[in-house]
Amino acid sequence: MSESPAAKAPETKTPVTVLTGYLGAGKTTLLNRILTEDHGKKYAVIINEFGEIGIDNDLVVGADEEVFEMSNGCVCCTVRGDLIRVLSGLMKRKGKFDAIIVETTGLADPAPVAQTFFVDDDVRAKTQLDSVTTVVDAKHLPLRLQDSREAAEQIAFADQIILNKTDLVSEAELREVESAIRRLNPLAPIVRTVRSQAPLEAILGRRSFDLSRITELQPEFLNPAHGEPGHVHDEACEHDHDHAGHAHEDHDHGHIHDHVAESGIRGVSLSSEKPLDANRLTGWLNNLLQTKGPDILRAKGILDVKGEDRRLVFQAVHMILEGDFQGEWKPGEKRYSRMVFIGRDLDEAALRAGFESCIA
Repeated sequence: MSESPAAKAPETKTPVTVLTGYLGAGKTTLLNRILTEDHGKKYAVIINEFGEIGIDNDLVVGADEEVFEMSNGCVCCTVRGDLIRVLSGLMKRKGKFDAIIVETTGLADPAPVAQTFFVDDDVRAKTQLDSVTTVVDAKHLPLRLQDSREAAEQIAFADQIILNKTDLVSEAELREVESAIRRLNPLAPIVRTVRSQAPLEAILGRRSFDLSRITELQPEFLNPAHGEPGHVHDEACEHDHDHAGHAHEDHDHGHIHDHVAESGIRGVSLSSEKPLDANRLTGWLNNLLQTKGPDILRAKGILDVKGEDRRLVFQAVHMILEGDFQGEWKPGEKRYSRMVFIGRDLDEAALRAGFESCIA
């Protein structure tokens, strides 16, 4: 009996990482590493404008109009127009890529790029969005948040944050920057780096958009600890408390939280220990994303639906929602529903009321 196409799909799809970050944060350094390091993998890097990235031309082997083969076997190409066209061209090349990395310009909103992987059938058939990864400059983030709406949005949209240039600031400043990042995005793990030197496997292959992975993140990923809205508990919590009293005295980062607040972006976490009604939940979520979708950058959740043995997991990018039943609740396991919305000017009371109206 032949395998069903659904069963084979995961092996055949090429993972795609969308890389975003403000100008000067360290994306180019990271991309140059991917294109030149002897990592034994075959990566394709799609960049917005070849001239911008400063790739050393000596490393380019045979350059046709758009695709440049590198001496380590990786491929670099430029998008001057349609991402879908470039992706289709790459997928027709001989030999499979281990991964594709799409770089967005420093000012771009990553959402339309991410949405490409949900809305185009050909792209969906051959590739799978792996993560949206944002590179952040630890030293200049306070300034970026002050002068740029995009900087806050890129952080809010990310599945993971590469906090770069950590050698240029003190530990106290780092904690303050991390705490500001968490307010904008309580879901994304933060990887500290110097000169974008994180191991590539820590950056690529995250499977953040794989619904089955969401259940592995439970329940800590949605745990607003210490009564601070949207605070995710991790090692830094202890430090935050040690330094809470005097964090602002020893340096001038004290205003960073004001800029986070000014951006209007934050995470709202909702939870319930009572099962939810499937129909009401579907109606509420669909209506919410239709009416508030442009302001909701990301949402994720693990839900206990009445009469169902498996968890319902979902995620949303603006108005695009995907959800599925994954992973059975174990016998005797405490069931719960948790969801996090990250967005602009979210009405927490209305979200809570809507969520509670879905309790069965």
